[in-house]
Amino acid sequence: MTITPPALSVFEALESEVRSYCRGWPAVFDRAQGSHMYDEDGHTYLDFFAGAGSLNYGHNNPVLKRALIDYIERDGVTHGLDMSTTAKRAFLESFQNNILRPRDLPYKVMFPGPTGTNAVEAALKLARKVKGREAIVSFTNAFHGMSLGSLAVTGNAFKRAGAGIPLVHGTPMPFDNYFDGTVPDFLWFERLLEDQGSGLNQPAAVIVETVQGEGGINVARPEWLRALAELCERQDMLLIVDDIQMGCGRTGAFFSFEEAGITPDIVTVSKSISGYGLPMSLTLFKPELDVWEPGEHNGTFRGNNPAFVTAAATLDTYWADGQMEKQTLARGEQVERALRAICEEQPGTRFRGRGLVWGLEFDDKPRASAVCRRAFELGLLLETSGPESEVVKLLPALTISPDDLDEGLRTLARAVRETA
Repeated sequence: MTITPPALSVFEALESEVRSYCRGWPAVFDRAQGSHMYDEDGHTYLDFFAGAGSLNYGHNNPVLKRALIDYIERDGVTHGLDMSTTAKRAFLESFQNNILRPRDLPYKVMFPGPTGTNAVEAALKLARKVKGREAIVSFTNAFHGMSLGSLAVTGNAFKRAGAGIPLVHGTPMPFDNYFDGTVPDFLWFERLLEDQGSGLNQPAAVIVETVQGEGGINVARPEWLRALAELCERQDMLLIVDDIQMGCGRTGAFFSFEEAGITPDIVTVSKSISGYGLPMSLTLFKPELDVWEPGEHNGTFRGNNPAFVTAAATLDTYWADGQMEKQTLARGEQVERALRAICEEQPGTRFRGRGLVWGLEFDDKPRASAVCRRAFELGLLLETSGPESEVVKLLPALTISPDDLDEGLRTLARAVRETA
């Protein structure tokens, strides 16, 4: 397939230079369905990015689309602030029945605003309010959002520099396997906590991703997460799990921390919680942490009722039984086999992941971007991750068919070969 980059005059003339994804994918997209996107010139692209994880159930999923259209056609409430609505009630009941109760999770549900960084900001604010302390510990290569509080606990130097002011009250610690197994887990962290001369203020909380998506698909071991949860309990720190990209079934289970058998104090959820790509986020926390005063943290777009509609339909359709998790794990094995074959053929490559989030890392770091460019030319949408964009990131929809997944993996293998 030969793709001629379109004349993007209106985008170039009016849109800010901050735009990014459109630079790697120089096409004007017109429609999308399932795991495919189509540009206005009729080219078809297999989507292995899924809206950065906000489209776990594919583009324009027909079940969710039907629920949304029916709701809009009956003049259901679109914008409701934090008012009680039938759409919100249906979502909360579905979330309780399909997600919280089967997992024996006690969480209260907060609607902090429409985006992931809103959920993180609310989590950090709540942790500081509960503990009466300012310091938050995060981890190397973490990514938690682009607003100031979230950036303060993000590791990427380029993204942090965009803040334009000092980012304070955040302290990074080594993520799992940061020292390639040569240093015992949490040795540095515990030493600083126990040493009165370390200069580390007693943290209110620790925030962690079980799989670092933007950081390079770095997967924390279950035993490392359990040890972290135990450390937080011993040292009177709240444990916040950022499940914005890895939640909603991305790693197999609905929450990515389930495999470790831990119950975080606070959990942030966004991206695919609406199921349809509509903006929505949640901050979940144990009931004893619900110390908010009415209106103490609010926002105009907390009440995105169409998102509640598609979210409830998603949970009722895909999470009323255990089939979604089993299917995701099976698709993950398919990806793992393909990546192993690529790495056996191509020296200087490694792969890692869980469920349906995988990364292919290159010693020759610029090659990852070259692979993504070639994949686009071949009709496959991929992105890079990692501090130096050295990892090709695979994030297909959880609903992708085995045949489409196989086609995309073959295209990836071809792109890798052709950029060697």
